[in-house]
Amino acid sequence: MLNYSFFFLQMISVLLLLVHNTDAKMDIITSKQDVKVGEEVLLLCKAGGEGDITWKKDGEDVDNDELVSKVDESSSKLLIKKAKMEDAGKYTCVCDFDSGHNDETQTTLYVYDGPSFGDTHTYHEFLEGMDVTVPCLATGKPHVDVHWLRDKQEISSNDRTRVHKKNDNTLFIEKVRREDAGTYICQAQITGRSITQELSVSVVVNVGPTVRLREVEKKVIAGPETNVSLLCLVDGSPKPNITWTMPVAFDPSHHHFNSDRSQLTIQSVVRADLGEYICTATNKISENSATLLLHVFEAPEVFVSVDQQLLSVGERVTVSCNVSGHPLPELYWLNKQNGQTLVLTSGRVRVLNGILEIDDVVPSDGGLYSCMAVSTSGNASRDVAIYTVPGPPHYLSLSSGSTSIFFSLKTLPVSGGTPITSFVLQWKEDQSDQWNKTIIPISDTLAITNLKPYTTYTVRLAASNMVGQGQFSDAQTVRTEGIREPDSPVLSISEMKVEGNTFSIPLKQTDNGGSPLLHFSIRYKQDVEEAEWKEMQLQSDADSIILKDLAFGSDYQMEISAINANGSSIPAIFNFTIAKELSSPRLTKGTAVGIVMVIFLVVFLVVDATCCYRNRCGLLMSIAVKVFGKKVPGLKMLEEGEGTAKGEVTLKGLSTPRGSIKQTMGQTPCKETGQLTEVTCDKAPLTKHE
Repeated sequence: MLNYSFFFLQMISVLLLLVHNTDAKMDIITSKQDVKVGEEVLLLCKAGGEGDITWKKDGEDVDNDELVSKVDESSSKLLIKKAKMEDAGKYTCVCDFDSGHNDETQTTLYVYDGPSFGDTHTYHEFLEGMDVTVPCLATGKPHVDVHWLRDKQEISSNDRTRVHKKNDNTLFIEKVRREDAGTYICQAQITGRSITQELSVSVVVNVGPTVRLREVEKKVIAGPETNVSLLCLVDGSPKPNITWTMPVAFDPSHHHFNSDRSQLTIQSVVRADLGEYICTATNKISENSATLLLHVFEAPEVFVSVDQQLLSVGERVTVSCNVSGHPLPELYWLNKQNGQTLVLTSGRVRVLNGILEIDDVVPSDGGLYSCMAVSTSGNASRDVAIYTVPGPPHYLSLSSGSTSIFFSLKTLPVSGGTPITSFVLQWKEDQSDQWNKTIIPISDTLAITNLKPYTTYTVRLAASNMVGQGQFSDAQTVRTEGIREPDSPVLSISEMKVEGNTFSIPLKQTDNGGSPLLHFSIRYKQDVEEAEWKEMQLQSDADSIILKDLAFGSDYQMEISAINANGSSIPAIFNFTIAKELSSPRLTKGTAVGIVMVIFLVVFLVVDATCCYRNRCGLLMSIAVKVFGKKVPGLKMLEEGEGTAKGEVTLKGLSTPRGSIKQTMGQTPCKETGQLTEVTCDKAPLTKHE
């Protein structure tokens, strides 16, 4: 009983505790905890149950009915319409619950004014190298903390750094640099609260202009294709304006600037462009300039009075040469035939005041002469061609044939400055006769042909070029030989080759018959009636004969002759055969016999098998009887009762008339168990049918 009473008391205590806890649950809901001066703020107190609710500020009752009002039996509100600094404090909501229990809850209200920056300037301009301060006039209540930031990084307050925040909240920069320019943030924060305000402050660092040129001197060669650019490297802040001072007046067609005028381009530089070019940079801080000296040189030029002269031997030539350029070049004459500079001012070949003079021109004077201008700005030259007729031939040797005379030159005569194009050959039989003449191109054999055999001739030779004919060589006498035909060409029969329908043979000539070979004559034809000769020629230096596309399976005749100016040699005659064209591969004799035997065996087996099956005869039938004995598989029995004592039998299934099969060649029917089972015994010789 006591235990039950004790348990009941415990239950009552728990219920009372639960009721008490429900009544004690209180809360103040506020629209904001940090209130700016002049703003409206609402405090709402909610109790856990019904009761009488009162408000206190900093421990003192709030009796102002304009501020406090009842919402319902379990809640009350406190409304401040225009907050003041004195409204800040600790607010307590007290509730006397109807259950007799009382409880309270509290909250703190913060009222602030600011922060603000007043008349703080947001733009500052300084000269590079100065010690500068940037103020931040931040105010606020109850108290304001100031921070300086750049690129989201807080600037230190350590006064040992070049850029730091001072105790009076100003920003200090020691010997300000160009890289210090930019935007700084002054951040003001109500002390102890997360209420901040930021102000952007621009810092500009001014730098006086500096001018630098890549080179103080520049050298160029004047000319229509010459362009020169002068670059002025300018620095400063704010960006300077650039102007140029030139030794000549500005010409838009001759002078060009880029967008900021830092580069001046002079097109088609002329001599007048030389001089000083001054680049000047100016901004609001100061002015600066630099000077470049442009040296303009002129490339040497050469002018000659004549480019080419055609002269006869013994004439006089004069060619003047003038040069120009800056600096003035030196003048030289050069003989390009021998590479020698002409320095003599007297004599047959001389140079005087830039004039080339040659007296009594000879063939060796012919060739190219060059007037050269040499200076530090370059070199130039002009060629003058002086041409005359060739000199007389020297080192001439002669040889003769039966009707020809051949000329041979160890060296060509002096050309006269222009290539030799031909030779003039002259001959006569009697000293009183007129000279006969022939003109031979330089590329041909120097020979006089169609002369008389066994005859003495006087001959001479002269060279010709574009100017004319030169002097003749000394006259010489030579005697022609007797007429002799050239030998037949030597051909090797052992080296003849026939490949398919192509025939080839080496070709060799041992003797030209006293006159150079002109060519070889070849004629060939098929060795059949009415076949026509085909002809062809080979050059004298040919080393073989090749005949192509000949007829297969044909015999051919071929004749080869050597030809020179005296006539034709005795033909060399050859006969050869072109084999028949190979057709597709043929069957050999053994292969054909094998195929015939296979066909015969197949036919034999087919016939023998047919005979064995239908007529019980043939080789297969005999082999079967030998192997299996009298009981041959598939053998049809004779019909019972149709045998006779006379030895005549009738086979069932045959169309032969009864009694037509007889005993022959001593064959005797065999009986077994009184019944005729086979036509013949296995030991009997085979019958014709078997």
